[in-house]
Amino acid sequence: MTTIRVFRNSDGQTFGYEVSGHAGSVPAGDIDLVCCAVSVLAETGVNALETVAGIRAHVDMRDGYLLCLLPKHVTAEQNENAQKVFLTILTGFEGIKESYPDLIRMHVEERRPIK
Repeated sequence: MTTIRVFRNSDGQTFGYEVSGHAGSVPAGDIDLVCCAVSVLAETGVNALETVAGIRAHVDMRDGYLLCLLPKHVTAEQNENAQKVFLTILTGFEGIKESYPDLIRMHVEERRPIK
């Protein structure tokens, strides 16, 4: 199962997400299209934060895991653009979760930014 955690501050602003695990929709060794879809969205979010919002996010990426967090200090304009990027990516995650509810778990956590 793939788990997606979305991190929001007390104002409801998204400041990051974490994707972990494998969907397991096919036997090991086969191409898992559900995992591929989630991975593409997760990596697109990282790239869009840089190209659209001008933010170099803190990223930890390895097999079956991606953590993306906004840096502590961003301008108001960067944050506005980052929120648009997050909304787009999270909309995609939600769509995949609705199509494959037995393979994707997604939840939102309110917490203070880490970095």
